[in-house]
Amino acid sequence: MDTVSTYAPWSYLLQLPHDPRAPRVARMTLRAVLGGHGLSELLDPAELLACELVTNAYRYSEGPSTLRLRYMDGSRLRVSVWDTNPVIPPPFDKPPGALRGVPDVGGDDSDGGRGLLLVQRCADNWGGYPLGDDLFGRGGKLLWFELGPRPAEACAA
Repeated sequence: MDTVSTYAPWSYLLQLPHDPRAPRVARMTLRAVLGGHGLSELLDPAELLACELVTNAYRYSEGPSTLRLRYMDGSRLRVSVWDTNPVIPPPFDKPPGALRGVPDVGGDDSDGGRGLLLVQRCADNWGGYPLGDDLFGRGGKLLWFELGPRPAEACAA
């Protein structure tokens, strides 16, 4: 008897202009995609972490960015963000899943530095790498994280 797998991988790609509204557009798209695929248990952490990466892409690069959502292995969501700045920020400059520490972000009054710490703490796996010039001469970097099935409070505190 033949069996049919109910697992169907999918991938979505969203091109984002260098615009301060890009994180909001990314959140709305992510909500629509995950809701449409019945992955509401991943919605809150995926939305928070994707917004951090897209916000950084806007703040620290001069050009457009791309958000890619990919469901793989039947239970894992990979979210990646490409931007035009080739510099890999800490902690993504270490091997994926490296020892999780607390970055020095300039004290409690600092305006930045905590977003990637959230990604590091809440994602199941994460990483980043620079991209050489592709056929279109874009280069830049790619930062990514993965989430799997989890209880609602997995990223609390």
